[in-house]
Amino acid sequence: MTMDEALKKISDKFGSKVLSMSKRSNKRAYIDIYPKDITEFVRHIFKDMSFRFDTASGVDDFNTLEILYHFSHDPSGITISLRAILQDKHDPHIDTITNITKSAWWIERELHELFGIEFNGNSDLRPLLLPDDWPKGVYPLRKDFQPPKRDSRKTQ
Repeated sequence: MTMDEALKKISDKFGSKVLSMSKRSNKRAYIDIYPKDITEFVRHIFKDMSFRFDTASGVDDFNTLEILYHFSHDPSGITISLRAILQDKHDPHIDTITNITKSAWWIERELHELFGIEFNGNSDLRPLLLPDDWPKGVYPLRKDFQPPKRDSRKTQ
């Protein structure tokens, strides 16, 4: 499968649900979608097109949060990333993809913990990385995060 073939399959299936497509090279493309359509796109790319879910990454873009879901097609070496922009940074929600691929479980926990993103339908969003006494509602990968002041006497 070539990148052009993969993008055509996605475009043919989803039509106007594809907000934009950006082919960066013959091996890498980005597709912007509405958050409400995430499970439909993931199901098609993962199950119907036989792409592997690699990971997801979060981005704080000051006014919004973005999630990029990265998928690889190992036989062809191509990677497609779905980008969903969560408009409400103060109450970000998106449906879980763990019912499609269990491998998303850890990264959804991480994105929840570090960005405050709620994954609707994921019943296990307990902390994964931060200390047990980390304050609730404080997300260290958001741009508005203020690190605690250090006592300079302790570092000398």
